[in-house]
Amino acid sequence: MKASVGDQLVVLSAQLDRPVRAGEIVEIHGRDGEPPFLVKWEDSEHTTLVCPGPDARVLPREQISAG
Repeated sequence: MKASVGDQLVVLSAQLDRPVRAGEIVEIHGRDGEPPFLVKWEDSEHTTLVCPGPDARVLPREQISAG
């Protein structure tokens, strides 16, 4: 998984009663766009360092602004 600053990280929930979580990638801590990512979450405005699992997707910022 690769990302750029400004892309959106979307994490799907494995539980039906938990919402999808999304946030803006504000820093890349891996090499060549690889995780971990520092993410500012939309639902809380908190930032956390994330190593995304298989339930996560990166949406490029171009796709977000066009959508």
